[in-house]
Amino acid sequence: MEALLLAAGYGRGLEPLTHTRNKVMIPVISKLLLDHHVENLARAGINKIVVVVSYLKDQVVERARLLAEKFSCDVRVVDQGKPLGTGDAVRRGLEEISSDYFLVVYGDIYVGYDDVGKLVKAGKNLIGAYEVSDPRRYGVLVVDENLVLRDIIEKPEVARSSLINAGIYVLSSKIRRYLEELQPSPRGEYELTDAVVKLGREERVHVVKLSYWRDLGRPWNLLELNKDLMSSWREPVIKGRVESGAVIKDAVYVDEGAEILSGTYVVGPAYVGRNAVVGPNSYIRPYTVILDGAKVGFSVEVKESIIMSKTHVSHLAYVGDSIVGENCNLGAGTITANLRFDEKPVSYVVKGVKESTDRIKFGAVFGDHVRTGVDVSTMPGVKVGAYSWIYPGAVVTRDVPPCSVYVSEEDIRVLRGECGVDKSLWVG
Repeated sequence: MEALLLAAGYGRGLEPLTHTRNKVMIPVISKLLLDHHVENLARAGINKIVVVVSYLKDQVVERARLLAEKFSCDVRVVDQGKPLGTGDAVRRGLEEISSDYFLVVYGDIYVGYDDVGKLVKAGKNLIGAYEVSDPRRYGVLVVDENLVLRDIIEKPEVARSSLINAGIYVLSSKIRRYLEELQPSPRGEYELTDAVVKLGREERVHVVKLSYWRDLGRPWNLLELNKDLMSSWREPVIKGRVESGAVIKDAVYVDEGAEILSGTYVVGPAYVGRNAVVGPNSYIRPYTVILDGAKVGFSVEVKESIIMSKTHVSHLAYVGDSIVGENCNLGAGTITANLRFDEKPVSYVVKGVKESTDRIKFGAVFGDHVRTGVDVSTMPGVKVGAYSWIYPGAVVTRDVPPCSVYVSEEDIRVLRGECGVDKSLWVG
């Protein structure tokens, strides 16, 4: 069996992390999401993986080449051109597929190897399903008593089922005809689900419940996935250097070349990547991920957050329930507030619409190459676009566009320096 991995969209739900990276290039603990997908597929016996891309495709091309060598399988990349939806992406990817049945995986989900292997072995028309408490945000599956698909209803006001489309399928090559017949949906895209429903009227499409699944279309879901994966860690792994006077408690992974300096207290599960430096006198709390080459300075506290590679968090800062992109510099005393006064769930603006994170505690999301001055504070649920600067002493109460200078809520200017973001896609 061969597989299609769909990674062509802009990943707007993950903004600002996707200002500068394809959505499958998001890190999940120490690996990229693309790495997890390819590893799981290769272990399940897939020997040919076609990755359909568009946005920032060169990132994926280079990584796919390395993964093909690592896992000894054929990983090739197909350019969709303009992202026109999942149906168009599959139609384009099928030009490289020759097997009678093939696997389709959405790039912005996480499924474990066991579930991937189960679907591959079944070798018939299947759609992966997962049970959620609020299915109205997803494609809801309508099934009969034998778990055979009857319909897929996108984001219904009233859901007829708690089973949702998990974004992983095994499909017959007969789907080609229905893909060619697709018409644009109300949002102007060609939807794979429309073709799958039509295929189900010709031959059975079975619904298979997955044992574990995460939708990674929102930043806070990355924190939840890291927490789930790290919860199984039991013992510390120390490959780097831990100075005398530092405390490592429970399942902390300190990778090669990393340094934990004196007075630092690290409570696991936590991950400190290659050549990262933490301390002195820092406090790293459970479910924190500090990636390669990052520096967390004197008396910094980090709680359940992701600090990406080569980012510096200066002394006396607090990073709580937040994500900080690559090559950022957070000035001394930078604080990410993560709790509303009324202790209600924090909201986050996605594609111009305010959405609940369903988290009582959630801080900020910084894109890559962000700089903050001293004594900056960000309010819960704020996002700061890539390459933006925040003036010293500022309190960030609203989202900051990429390549901007935030002086105050009323004074946000265009950065007149380096900007590695295609602003035509993300501003206005």
